[in-house]
Amino acid sequence: MPDSATDLVTCSVSDGIAHVRLNRADKLNALTLQTLDELIGTARELRRDRTLRAVVISGHGDSFCAGLDFASVLKKPTGILRAFVPNPFLGTNKFQEACWAWRRLPVPVIAAVHGHCYGGGIQIALAADFRFATPDSQWSVLEGRWGLIPDMSGVRSLSELVGVDTAKRLTMTAQTVNGKEAHDLGLVTELAADPVTAAEDFARELAGKSPDALAAAKRLFNRSATDSARRTFARERAEQIFLLATSNTAKARKAAFKKVAPVFGPRARR
Repeated sequence: MPDSATDLVTCSVSDGIAHVRLNRADKLNALTLQTLDELIGTARELRRDRTLRAVVISGHGDSFCAGLDFASVLKKPTGILRAFVPNPFLGTNKFQEACWAWRRLPVPVIAAVHGHCYGGGIQIALAADFRFATPDSQWSVLEGRWGLIPDMSGVRSLSELVGVDTAKRLTMTAQTVNGKEAHDLGLVTELAADPVTAAEDFARELAGKSPDALAAAKRLFNRSATDSARRTFARERAEQIFLLATSNTAKARKAAFKKVAPVFGPRARR
C-alpha cells in the first residue's frame, strides 16, 4: 500500500507497519467531522491490505488529541445530525466508527500517546489494542465537564479495561490523570519517554508473528467481553481449526523446528 496523506490524518506504511498520525497540531489535534471521516477512511483502506502487520496511531505536535473541536463541529448542525445516524450494517455512527474501526482491523493497533488525551482522543486510544504513553501525558474523559457522556465507543472500552466502577468514576468526575496514574488504572499498557519509538519497536516485534494468529487472537479477545463462556469456547475451536489449515501456521511451525525466523505470506482471508 503506498503512502497516503490527507489534510487532517496522515498514513504511511513501511515493512508492513502503518503509522497513522492525527495532523492538526495547531489545534492539539482536536477532532472535526472531517477528521472523523478521514480516520474511518484510513482504517477501511488499511483493512484491505493483507500484507499489513500492525498499526501505530499517534499525534503530530504537542498532543495526541485534545478531544472534539466543539467550535468547529457546532458550525455544522446538519452535519452533526447526519453523523449521529448509525450505519444499519455496522451498528455505529460516524463518531463511534472513527474509534471502533480500529477494533475491526485484523491487526494489532498501538496508540502512542503524549500530551493531551482528552474526550474523543481517549476513546481513540482505548480503541487500540495497546497504549504506550509518556508518564506526564494527560488523560481525561472530558465530556463530563460539558455535561455530556463519552459517545464514541468509550463506555464499552473503558469498562473493559478498568472495570465498571472506575469507568463510572472517570466518566462522572471528568478528572484528569497523568500517564503514570493512567497506567496504574489500566488505561495505559506501557510507559515510555518516547512512546512512538516504543510503539514502533513493539509493532516490529508483533510483525514477526503469524498474521493469522494475531488476527485470530484479536477477534477472540474482542468478542469474549460480551460472549458467554460456551460461545467463546466455540469460537476458540473454530479459530484454531482455521489456523491449522493456513500456510502461515505451517511456516511458523517449520521455522520453530529449524530455529530460524519465519517469513510469512499475506494474512489469510477470514
